[in-house]
Amino acid sequence: MNNIPLFQQLAHDSWVKPFFKQYRWTLALAIFLGFCTFFCAGALMFNSGYLISKSASLPENILLVYVPIVLTRAFGIGRPVFRYVERLVSHNWVLRMTSHLRVKLYKAVEQDAIFFKRKYRLGDVMGLLSEDINHIQNLYLRSIFPTLIAWLLYVVIVIGLGCFSLGYALLVALYFLLILLAMPLWSIIVNGARQSKEKTLKNDLYTDLTDNVLGIADWIFSQRGQEYVALHEQSQDKLSRVQSSMRKFNHLRDLLFQYAFGLLALLTLVWCSTQFIGNHGGAANWIAAFVLSIFPLVDAFAGLSAASQETNTYADSIERLNALPEETEEQTWHETPSQPLQFDIQDLTFRYETKDVLNHLSVTIHAGEKVAILGRSGSGKSTLASLLRGDLIPSDGTVLLGGVPVHHLQSTISQYIGVIQQEPYLFNTTILNNIRLGNEQASVEEVWDVLQRVGLKSMVEQLPDGLATIVDEAGLRFSGGERHRLALARILLQNTPIIILDEPTVGLDPITEQAVLHTFMHELQDKTLIWITHHLQGIEAVDRVLFIEDGQLEMQGSPEYLQATNPRYQRLKAIDDGE
Repeated sequence: MNNIPLFQQLAHDSWVKPFFKQYRWTLALAIFLGFCTFFCAGALMFNSGYLISKSASLPENILLVYVPIVLTRAFGIGRPVFRYVERLVSHNWVLRMTSHLRVKLYKAVEQDAIFFKRKYRLGDVMGLLSEDINHIQNLYLRSIFPTLIAWLLYVVIVIGLGCFSLGYALLVALYFLLILLAMPLWSIIVNGARQSKEKTLKNDLYTDLTDNVLGIADWIFSQRGQEYVALHEQSQDKLSRVQSSMRKFNHLRDLLFQYAFGLLALLTLVWCSTQFIGNHGGAANWIAAFVLSIFPLVDAFAGLSAASQETNTYADSIERLNALPEETEEQTWHETPSQPLQFDIQDLTFRYETKDVLNHLSVTIHAGEKVAILGRSGSGKSTLASLLRGDLIPSDGTVLLGGVPVHHLQSTISQYIGVIQQEPYLFNTTILNNIRLGNEQASVEEVWDVLQRVGLKSMVEQLPDGLATIVDEAGLRFSGGERHRLALARILLQNTPIIILDEPTVGLDPITEQAVLHTFMHELQDKTLIWITHHLQGIEAVDRVLFIEDGQLEMQGSPEYLQATNPRYQRLKAIDDGE
């Protein structure tokens, strides 16, 4: 969390500030309409106070009552009309601006996901999308517009009172400065830090919850479900305590604000009593007018303190958005890896901000080799899989495929590496289209061939529409094992030399898991196979086991070698086998 004031962030901003100039006339119109709204509200009460007092006396001329009646109607109609038009103009301006911001944000994420993911995790992306853009929207609707309108009203009120009494105008000027400056400053000092802490805790919750939900299978498998719930409740309690403190302060500040305006009304009553000396029906008619006109101003000034305390979060959001990569940072490489397609991982380190996920890891995966990568949740094995796919860039060290850094392959990576995820995704289209994602030019005969190889041909043939059967969204009409086999069929049709299995059997029952693993190993026997897993079921089918803990390679070797020589491996295998 930064401590740079909002105005300093805006001085070097390339996201928000350009819209001030681009839509300056719309911005000015929104502020003018907001001013007219409160002016009509105050004028309505002023005119009503005068009309009530004047009507209680015998008017010298009917026009002295008729004109205030007409003005009362005019100001009464004008207030909601101006309010409605102001909301249309201001929200149209802000929503148009935030629409451009979202497009720019999506382009920043999409244009070069490799660079973006090196610095941001999925939880960070959620924070950017859901929190920061909304904070920029609130910056205008809850801070800039109300503040400018309030200051414009302040100037008009002081000038207007100056026409009656210069001394009282100066007193009101100082009094409103207390409301416009002192109370917001108090809010920034006391609640601004809490507001910043609240935003930090929310961003951390996005990151932690996203990571934990994606890794929920590891929590369950390690029988640490209660620990997961306790961690979440602890984080939620911290956020709740901060929000409770903020609410208590806000209630106290709002109460003092109401007292301040009540005192202002009394001061105005005293001033009017001395200023407009007269009997019933004379200058005393102005007393009610001036006093009543005070109350509509409460709405104009009430939200300034709350808005000011949020400036730290606005500044932080602007900083995070400006830290995103520009389009000029996009790079394209045209390199072809040499044969054989061998992974060379040299002194690999990867970190999120200051946390090292992988620490000086070095290993070679030969072409045609079958390797299992094991480790506890958070050990770095999934991060290693992302680095092997080129989805992330190493902080230090290299990940080479055929002598070429993997992330240099970019759009051609699908020619070399196929991936089967924990939960293969099937789209809401036909079985044929889902499988052809691996090779759009494949014939129907080739599709039937891969279905035969993965053991699904007879099942698909029995469906009324065969290959034309529509797959429900996410493939929910199929069992977990069938979805994994369909994903394997897609990979076989793609025919890449390297396959990464990213915990493909999570959530499957033991019998289905064994059957799916057998199919994988049999059909991928001529491929380089990298299997990310959290337990040792079927581990005998691989050539080498790599065990990662705390970002480092703790042990490696063939399953037979580790079973014979490594006590820790023996214990893990015994636990996995239920012994």
